[in-house]
Amino acid sequence: MAETSQILPRSFWIGIILLIGLLSVACLLSLAELQNQQRLPFDGQVADFTLTNQDGVPTTLATLTNHVWVADIIFTRCAGPCPRMTAQMKSLQDSLPENSGARLVTLTTDPDYDSPGILKRYGERFNADFGRWTFLTGTKAQIASLAANSLKLGSTPIAPGDQKTSVDLFIHTTIFALVDKHARIRGYYQTGGQDVDWRSQIKPALIAAIRKLERQR
Repeated sequence: MAETSQILPRSFWIGIILLIGLLSVACLLSLAELQNQQRLPFDGQVADFTLTNQDGVPTTLATLTNHVWVADIIFTRCAGPCPRMTAQMKSLQDSLPENSGARLVTLTTDPDYDSPGILKRYGERFNADFGRWTFLTGTKAQIASLAANSLKLGSTPIAPGDQKTSVDLFIHTTIFALVDKHARIRGYYQTGGQDVDWRSQIKPALIAAIRKLERQR
């Protein structure tokens, strides 16, 4: 009887210690996840949309559900920053790990010209992986709804009298918008400018943010 009375209390206290340890680990993990979330700001919610991809297939917000994604806006006739931005998106595509589910989304600001076929040929010029990288077109209203109203990717037509060349058609933002799995905007990343170091600063920071959001539940 004496041995039994000593064994039971010892087992009880061992169980209590293990329980406390498990709860402590769970609290630390929850705190770490909360801190990770807080480091990336919330800059708005992306509204539902319906556009058409480079294969002529309808694409909606649901297509990107449960994926982290990066979006930009360009037009294929652009002789300014668009080729550079698309090359940067290509470098981002090539730098993402194979097991990453992240998606890349390029919108056109020139839907009257940029048909699905033209967008596909443009993507092929940059060796786009269409399984990961989607090029979207639609009506001007549809594009504006997603680009300007949700993603805050602005685009303004240049008046004919102010155009320097025949393809000097739009002034548009040169940033990448980062969106999480729940269609929440989590940051903006500048792609050009005098003080922008894409290769060694911006791209590594963007990839780290993508991986962080992919780890979150």
